[in-house]
Amino acid sequence: MGDTTAAAAAPAPPRKFGRICVFCGSNSGNRAVFGDAALELGQGLVTRGVDLVYGGGSIGLMGLIAQTVLDGGCRVLGVIPRALMPLEISGASVGEVKIVSDMHERKAEMARQADAFIALPGGYGTMEELLEMITWSQLGIHDKPVGLLNVDGYYDPLLTLFDKGAAEGFIKADCRQIIVSAPTAHELLTKMEVN
Repeated sequence: MGDTTAAAAAPAPPRKFGRICVFCGSNSGNRAVFGDAALELGQGLVTRGVDLVYGGGSIGLMGLIAQTVLDGGCRVLGVIPRALMPLEISGASVGEVKIVSDMHERKAEMARQADAFIALPGGYGTMEELLEMITWSQLGIHDKPVGLLNVDGYYDPLLTLFDKGAAEGFIKADCRQIIVSAPTAHELLTKMEVN
């Protein structure tokens, strides 16, 4: 007879994602560590057999992660507003590209297509996309994990602001826990799989 106590105490298997949406910059940043993180995240998705949804650009961190995932044999879906095509696609597009009318439609389509969200370092657009997914989770519009790849402390000031919002009574404690943060892609993906 087997030990049913040990079987009952075994941890649940990691959560699996079919497709993760990654928000990131159409720029590469000023330091190589950001590109390295995009490559590591792309390789982590490939290792897990996870497809990518992203902003559709072929430049900056966007292009780097998309090409890494595509070269690794996983599917890539880029969602881009028509107006941004000349700005964010240089040369050939990466993977399948869905053209939408505006930024609102872009975010809605990316959210529909993804099982989880991760933000790499980026500018206003990346942060706006991240904050909208956090807000949608808070409002119960989705229950998908939201991850923050905090490369070399890039998002430390934002995380401190979230803590300040919670301390001051503007962010509920349970809502402060919506965001999963880690400094490396491996650690972040692992945390999100069991979150």
